Amino acid sequence: MYSYGSFKDQAIEYVKQAVQEDNAGNYAKAFPLYMNALEYFKTYLKYEPNLKMREAVQDKFTVYLRRAEEIRAVLDEGQPSHTYFRPVAKPGGCETGLNSAIKRENPNVKWSDVAGLERAKQAFQEAVILPLKFPQFFTGKQQQQRTFLLYGPSGTGKSYLAKAVATEVNFTFFSVSSSNLVSKWKSESAKLVSSLFQTARENAPAFIFIDEIDTLYGEGNENEASTKTKTELIVQMQDIGYTDQKILVIATTNAPFALDQPIRRRFDKRIYIPLPDLKARQHMFKARAMNKIIE
Repeated sequence: MYSYGSFKDQAIEYVKQAVQEDNAGNYAKAFPLYMNALEYFKTYLKYEPNLKMREAVQDKFTVYLRRAEEIRAVLDEGQPSHTYFRPVAKPGGCETGLNSAIKRENPNVKWSDVAGLERAKQAFQEAVILPLKFPQFFTGKQQQQRTFLLYGPSGTGKSYLAKAVATEVNFTFFSVSSSNLVSKWKSESAKLVSSLFQTARENAPAFIFIDEIDTLYGEGNENEASTKTKTELIVQMQDIGYTDQKILVIATTNAPFALDQPIRRRFDKRIYIPLPDLKARQHMFKARAMNKIIE
């Protein structure tokens, strides 16, 4: 009978073999060895009572899981990682009137296009991308998170990062601006929220992106139409992760504390998007100055 330690020892043995084959370029042999190691690590993490030991092994688990992902992409005829997910069919809705406020995209924003934001990208890698590609390792308490609130100053790349995540997993990107709801469709906002989620379900897997959610959901924004919209959004988000397994939601705000508690609790993860550091600013300058004549 296995003890906790024997699960870890067996995982380490598989890792040694995987690394050896990996270094030799034998990816077809390395991949199943990494997967076997991950299975043993997963069992060890499930039963190990020592928190520090679990944290140390979890870090290693993530490293090997990412390497397995990279090898899997190589084995899949060199295609990008997001090709493991089926393409989404063209939608039949979102035509005119109310639904014209909903934008549908198939974004093409790569990780490398997003300057800086390494912590945010790592958070999405661990919370979204890896669980989608290796769902067998993310069960129980480690299940994939599906609703995210990006907060931080204006112009820091929150929307751009959301599109990069959608590109990475090949999800169709449905977006709506809260300011547009408030100013243009105020009396019909609740219907638009319902339509947004329904359209995403019909075209799953899909990303729902709600920009400037504080405009719609801030405290003090109280009237009959606003109350209906808030209630509708909470009801729709309750199904995410339960009946809607292929829907992800990202919302952005510059003022997270302006949101009232009921909606804040609906987000599985809140990610801070800071101002770009020096390295990120250099990256952006080079990208925008490329192929341009500066006199």
